[in-house]
Amino acid sequence: MPVRYPPMPRERIEAEIAVVGAGAAGLFAALTAARTGARVALVSATPLAHTASYWAQGGIAAALAMDDSPDQHREDTERAGRGLVRASAAAVLCREAPRTVTVLERLGVRFDADRHGNLALGLEGGHSHRRVVHAGGSATGRRVVRHLSALVAGSPTTVILEGSRAAALWTVDGRCVGVVCEDGRTVRARGVVLATGGAAALWSRTTNPPGSLGIGLLLAREAGAALADLEFTQFHPTAVTGITGREGFLVTEAIRGEGARLLDASGERFVDELAPRDEVARAIWDRMAESGRASVDLDMRAVDPMLFPNVVGALQEAGLDPTRDLVPVAPAAHYGMGGIVSDLDGATTLPGLYAVGESACTGLHGANRLASNSLSECFVFGARAARAALSEPSVPPGDPPAPRPLPVPSRASREALWRDAGLIRTREGLERLRDDPYPLVGLIAAHALLRTETRGAHMRADFPRTDAALDLHHSVSRAPGAPPVYERWT
Repeated sequence: MPVRYPPMPRERIEAEIAVVGAGAAGLFAALTAARTGARVALVSATPLAHTASYWAQGGIAAALAMDDSPDQHREDTERAGRGLVRASAAAVLCREAPRTVTVLERLGVRFDADRHGNLALGLEGGHSHRRVVHAGGSATGRRVVRHLSALVAGSPTTVILEGSRAAALWTVDGRCVGVVCEDGRTVRARGVVLATGGAAALWSRTTNPPGSLGIGLLLAREAGAALADLEFTQFHPTAVTGITGREGFLVTEAIRGEGARLLDASGERFVDELAPRDEVARAIWDRMAESGRASVDLDMRAVDPMLFPNVVGALQEAGLDPTRDLVPVAPAAHYGMGGIVSDLDGATTLPGLYAVGESACTGLHGANRLASNSLSECFVFGARAARAALSEPSVPPGDPPAPRPLPVPSRASREALWRDAGLIRTREGLERLRDDPYPLVGLIAAHALLRTETRGAHMRADFPRTDAALDLHHSVSRAPGAPPVYERWT
């Protein structure tokens, strides 16, 4: 007879704050809480420093130059967001971003400096001033996430659950009190911060790592939290294509800020390379359609390769030398402006649950994110959410739900989303997506069907104009099974 062992007891961790996700937003939220002496549990599906933030090539946008100001940064953010930016969220980000850079420096993050020792400020698309700080050129995400990971790992009040994937939110009487992991471990906490990233890897052509599937959005939705603006996914204009081993590799916008040019099939420049991303991506798509080519060319031969060593090195390893050769690029799904409805402290519509970073939707990015505002958002709102979560009352008693496996999108779902909800959408294509077996695909389609206009990253071929009556109107899904509706945010 086989020996039967009793089931292993589930490990239950008691914390004041639970953070799910170890990208820039999650790490900074966890570190902010830990520095107050709070007990923190950090749930990370991957080893630390292997998240999507690790690969971020952009920098941190902050009004630091003498001729710049938070108001000018806010105006650029609102302009890029195409009439949909929530002014209060943009004001918070732009006001607090400079102080956040100072905090990161005090934590030991070393940003790039000019020959005088001052912060080197880069120029990116949609910005009216040089205001983007980098660490190691286009290795900002890598440098910052690695440093913050080390600080969090060294915190005596922080428990890190590496290799644990959140499978459900633990709720009691309509309040979130913890998180349950697939491996059976549970965390009970006064406040839970979701920092699980976005969903751009749902599209078959993407700049994102495979895990960016919108898991946090599904967890929040299942627990009863509202979602918003799922129709708005930004397509990065310059993702490498046609190079084995580097398909979807993002070539940072900062390279265009240093003089790189986009060329069509005849070798002619056809767009202002530093226009907002939606405009550049659409111009590239149009040229590809006209020429029948699968790409346009990025000419970065005049750019100092020492400014972007990881981009140059990665392309050279793949057999293309960007100091001599043109780089074939085309748009790819990159960043979701929509997510879990959150206020200016990250609080969602479910008490006790907070969301930050790309998994959140405060209305900050509107219909088109301004370049490098995403890392700024991670730090500004990550800190605010951590402080707010620590103010939650004590946790009521109760037992956690049983863990269950999360759905996984099929290759067919990812290809269908690229085909029918890519840069250009139609009612016919979106209707096809409504019954897709991966639940987030159907939700994206429902939000895109509601928005019968073209705005920012959302282009409807059957509704090519922007409807001014929909300015500041966000598509919101508040109840499972209920269709999204418009709500006006200011």
